[in-house]
Amino acid sequence: MERPIQLNQNNLEALGSHIPVPNYNRNSATADIVHIGVGGFHRSHLAYYLHLLKNDGETSSLCGIGLREADAKLHDIFKEQDHLYALMVKHPDGKITPEIIGSIVDFKMGTSDPEPVISQMAHANTKIVSLTITEGGYNFNPTTGAFNFENPDIQHELRHPSDPITVYGFLCAALKRRRDASLPAFTIMSCDNIEHNGDMARKMLLAFAEVQNPELAQWIAEEVRFPNSMVDRITPVTTPSDIEILAQNFDVRDAWPVTCEPFIQWVVEDKFSNGRPALEKVGVQFVADVGPYEKMKLRLLNAGHSVLGLLGALHGYPTINACVEDHVFAKYIRAFLDQEVTPVLGPIAGIDLEEYKTSLLERFANPNIKDSVSRICSESAAKLPKFLIPTIHENLAIGGNIKLATLVIAAWCYYSDKQKDQSGAPLEILDAMKGKLHDAAKETPNNTLAFIEQESLFGTLAKNERFTTTYKNMLAKLYTTEGVKKVMEEIS
Repeated sequence: MERPIQLNQNNLEALGSHIPVPNYNRNSATADIVHIGVGGFHRSHLAYYLHLLKNDGETSSLCGIGLREADAKLHDIFKEQDHLYALMVKHPDGKITPEIIGSIVDFKMGTSDPEPVISQMAHANTKIVSLTITEGGYNFNPTTGAFNFENPDIQHELRHPSDPITVYGFLCAALKRRRDASLPAFTIMSCDNIEHNGDMARKMLLAFAEVQNPELAQWIAEEVRFPNSMVDRITPVTTPSDIEILAQNFDVRDAWPVTCEPFIQWVVEDKFSNGRPALEKVGVQFVADVGPYEKMKLRLLNAGHSVLGLLGALHGYPTINACVEDHVFAKYIRAFLDQEVTPVLGPIAGIDLEEYKTSLLERFANPNIKDSVSRICSESAAKLPKFLIPTIHENLAIGGNIKLATLVIAAWCYYSDKQKDQSGAPLEILDAMKGKLHDAAKETPNNTLAFIEQESLFGTLAKNERFTTTYKNMLAKLYTTEGVKKVMEEIS
């Protein structure tokens, strides 16, 4: 057989001679979990957990759903590869351990014709609809937390319930069909970095449904469960070199493999509408209240990433591991975790916070992951109001330290204003609010508080004297000849 071997169902036996492949029969698999948002993270996390469970003899399988035109590329690749893909685990010592994952057995697009997606979700076999839709996909106002009914796609769905575009339109169309057929509701399970993600999904879906179909909204409120969950696995964007390494070193031709770190964690509230797979068999932790675990991860890992990303971007570092290899950055991030985040975290059952923080630094430093700073900084306008800014508000309330996080906000202003690092090299800025952030930041020389007066992002920080005094001081340092690294050394 010609090498490298094309990844597909027919070639699994040949591939299995040198790389782990599924030990289960995929031909007869029927999806009972439908997942919206099949990105790299989903494929390194939920799909991987389900693959482990299937290898253990369980039968649950996944059907992926694409609701954006950008999902068409993966849909086409999956069609060619029988929905198989390689997961490449990158270890700190440089070792790469690939495995073929087979838990996804179908992938449907809902962009041109919504019916196949609605039918899949409404099918009696579907027990869970899971979501990885990022902060923006929840369609809420970050200041008020209210559902955004001004979205043109939402307006369309309110007028045309049978022609959905967004996740809310599809969920309501499918749930209505199930209700009308006297089928039990499916669980809606969020697998993303929104704090209280299940509660948020419930709040937003009910807000939409109450306007579109009040009777359906009442049924959803009574029948659908929305477990909160905390998910964790660093999953960088796949690069051309990853594809080449897989082909040259492991004889596998995969058009879109996924790379990730060895660490994986999933904590889920055990409340489901219509049963669930026995994921506890493969290490998933089911709890009554996921809140403390969510807050720990969002405030330590996700915020820690943003701290390193924005400060590292200004200094000119390309990757997160390059930041942590610098003792100034390593000292700074540990100080931020210890001095500003830990004091606002409550007790977390079964977690040693000191060990967790130490493991975070080891994960950030993994030289084999090379998570790009530009990826970590992408969509900061959606991330920082959830990951970092609440820590500042809580420390202001208790008289805690704020200077380390405040420097990050000042760095974000400089980053948005100059759009260059401090050596003059252009920065790749990927943010839906890029233009608005730039317009606000460039006013800084005339109005020092212009950037933080965006209440949708910062709330009332611009009215807090202690914060504004600290912020102005940090801005003055960054906008003079002092480099960001020197400022970090001074305050950490």
